[in-house]
Amino acid sequence: MGTPVDRDALRVLVGEQAERLAAAGLGPGGTAALRLPPSLGFVAALLACWQLRAQVALLDHRLTDHEIEIAVERLAPQVLVGSAHRPSAALRGFADADPVAVRLPNGRPARTGHALVQLSSGSTGPAKVIARTAGDLLRELDCYRELVGFPGEGERVVLLSSVVHVLGLVGGLLNSLHARAPLTVPERMTAAGILAAVAEEEQRPTIVIGVPFHAELLAGAAAPPPLPGLRRMVVAGELVRPGLPAAFTAAYGVPLGTMYGMTELGVIATDLDGALHPAKQPVTGMELRLVEGELQIRTAASPYPGLDDPTRWSDGWLHTRDAAELDDATGRVTVLGRRDSQVSIGGLKVDLTEVEQTLAALPRVREAVVVFDEGAIEAYLATEEGADRDLVRDGLARQLAAYKRPRRLAFLPRLPRTATGKLLRDPAALRAAAT
Repeated sequence: MGTPVDRDALRVLVGEQAERLAAAGLGPGGTAALRLPPSLGFVAALLACWQLRAQVALLDHRLTDHEIEIAVERLAPQVLVGSAHRPSAALRGFADADPVAVRLPNGRPARTGHALVQLSSGSTGPAKVIARTAGDLLRELDCYRELVGFPGEGERVVLLSSVVHVLGLVGGLLNSLHARAPLTVPERMTAAGILAAVAEEEQRPTIVIGVPFHAELLAGAAAPPPLPGLRRMVVAGELVRPGLPAAFTAAYGVPLGTMYGMTELGVIATDLDGALHPAKQPVTGMELRLVEGELQIRTAASPYPGLDDPTRWSDGWLHTRDAAELDDATGRVTVLGRRDSQVSIGGLKVDLTEVEQTLAALPRVREAVVVFDEGAIEAYLATEEGADRDLVRDGLARQLAAYKRPRRLAFLPRLPRTATGKLLRDPAALRAAAT
């Protein structure tokens, strides 16, 4: 993050943060919430909290003060850790953060034995509170160590995903520390900035970890430089647009690997070589089943502390709310999209994921979001500059039956995203962006 830091230097930083946190009253069984940008300060504060055997909640630094107040009220941490410096610019990959720990008067000690508390992305509604134990995190790290093609010792990681969320935190930061794979965060999260970070070390095999948005950004880069060290890019977080894996490989000559996972469980299934797309192979120890088309995953306990909702977890099974197909012969899973993406139009079933992927595959369409609101399908598109909108409409008419076509088709320069880079799917927010 701007300067090389070895393990000895990191231990010193963690020790300094542990002293500050202890002075603020944090100790074993205590609770802390971190509101820090990607930075050495974030890494040191996170590890210091765990060194003190405290439970840590991660809050995205891009949330507004109002959103932070709501999260703090829900989580009731004893200590809130923020930065003494001003927020970094939007496209900065990392910041210079000096953590400041503040004791909160209404904070409560941990009521469960979980080590980590996270909030879901909230792309389709209010964020869920999700908790994981130290054992959960160690199991996931063991899964990564067994994956051929995922970063290991002797290789290098260029991390684009947010360290506040599960892929960037566990698959990126913690796995790099665990596997002794040097980790780089680009100074600028632009195509040029990312490519410059990849090119810094030509001799060391490099894997880029991000979300589909980052792969789209790189696939569309003009005249990318030679990158002899690049071995692959791995993305997760949402479905990959049809055609993106081929476009990325054509641009860089390496595979675009994909993973399926959830904040509740971490990595679930992978296709790191891009050879199985759209199917993925479950990681070791992951037990999957289909119930009425919904993918469910075996978990010993509910990941939702204080929430008793049998539609999310019951009898040892996590209900993903994702529609999927399972291959009995190979065990591979193909995620089709959210089950709530199936709607009824005049008595006929329409899969919004099908409509969305059809739109995204049309020429000159960069990305698309399709939602259902007030009895109608609405589509929001971001197209390349100069795209002919009539051709987009004609292509849609040729490929989809009339009852599947969106009643509203809105063209935007870019689609709104959550703080984690996922496409926003709230109809009201999309309509506001369109106007």
